[in-house]
Amino acid sequence: QVQLVESGGGLVQPGGSLRLSCAASGSIFRINAMGWYRQAPGKGRELVAHITNGGSTNYAASVEGRFTISSDNAKNTVYLQMNSLKVEDTAVYYCHAERRWPHIDYWGQGTQVTVSS
Repeated sequence: QVQLVESGGGLVQPGGSLRLSCAASGSIFRINAMGWYRQAPGKGRELVAHITNGGSTNYAASVEGRFTISSDNAKNTVYLQMNSLKVEDTAVYYCHAERRWPHIDYWGQGTQVTVSS
């Protein structure tokens, strides 16, 4: 089993920054990729950023250039550095981990990010 614990959300003003953390525990050796998703009020779940065990990353067009996903294997933690935050970034952000063979999706509890003046 894999457990994901998120932290770092909060209330910031437009243009501000936050860093989200996702600490993984359990059978993490079976995880091949991790990412961040978000869900804003009235919208569906959206992929924000994704990183593989090899360090390959990709981003949603709406956040590319502002957000950076990274990992610290020694700490079994994935981060999302969020800069130049916009009001439209307001959402619940969920950490996600993927296991293959068999395929299982793991999710964190979510952390609220609110961007407001």
